Amino acid sequence: MKWLISLLAFTAIQVVTSSPLEANIFKRASPSDVATVGYATLNGGTTGGSGGTTTTVTTLAALTSAVTGTAKKIVIISGTITGNVVVKVGSNTSVIGKSGSALVGVGLRVLNEKNVIIRNVKISKVLAEAGDAIGIQASSQVWVDHADLSSDRDHDKDFYDGLLDITHGCTGVTVTNSKIYTHWKASLVGHSDSNGAEDTPITVTYANNYWFNLNSRTPSFRFGHGHIFNNVFDNNNDGINTRDGAQLLVENNVWTGTTKPVYSTDGGFAVVRGNDFGGAANTAPAGTFTQAPYSYSLTAVASVRSSVVASAGQTLSL
Repeated sequence: MKWLISLLAFTAIQVVTSSPLEANIFKRASPSDVATVGYATLNGGTTGGSGGTTTTVTTLAALTSAVTGTAKKIVIISGTITGNVVVKVGSNTSVIGKSGSALVGVGLRVLNEKNVIIRNVKISKVLAEAGDAIGIQASSQVWVDHADLSSDRDHDKDFYDGLLDITHGCTGVTVTNSKIYTHWKASLVGHSDSNGAEDTPITVTYANNYWFNLNSRTPSFRFGHGHIFNNVFDNNNDGINTRDGAQLLVENNVWTGTTKPVYSTDGGFAVVRGNDFGGAANTAPAGTFTQAPYSYSLTAVASVRSSVVASAGQTLSL
């Protein structure tokens, strides 16, 4: 009996201490998964449509219909859906992409909603006239995980809008394991310098994401609090921009190819520790946000690249 207890204890330790790379690459997604990282775990957590009805969609009309309303629901995207529109996602919804699925020219918007999960979706080339690839506005408890977001840089910077914008006072937002790339304006948090009254409550976590071939907004963060850890940033013209009193905690990230990995405009702040700036330096003034209000695990900075690059994007299976 003693040897069995010891074996079980050893096995449990092995599971707990398995590397982030192993945990992400070999994870099989479940429609009932809930947020386990960052601000999306607070305030009752983020469960999306877990426990609700499940619908698989293959057309724009079916997608648009399936994600509306506040009843619990899981919507699974299959195949490629095209258009020139942004689809509004209701509360208590999980939108999950099957492996190989794609939204081309079709974005998702979470506006004045609560408790939404968007996972394993691939979205590309959403025109500015339609909106962002993923836009989260005036909403709370939203988890974006294993997304693949891109366009191209063959047009001017206003041909497309943002890949992932989080604005108008959003709280409880977590972005994890996503690939954000080949675009002009990547991710904007807080939409206006004059909107502090609404945007100061903003809380966003970015963890284990791969950002590359971007011009700016990696991310650009106005007001509020942001926790940015275990990300990889390659060959972007810009870095993390803390603005308008934003308080950021930036930990164990890796950069190549930029001269300003973390910097401030208009009085933003950052607490910066454990990062590899690739020969550049942080120039943001030190802030007061020294500890996130939730538990989390940091990957050693030497292991961040191998962990993140291999597993970011649409890499889950259903």
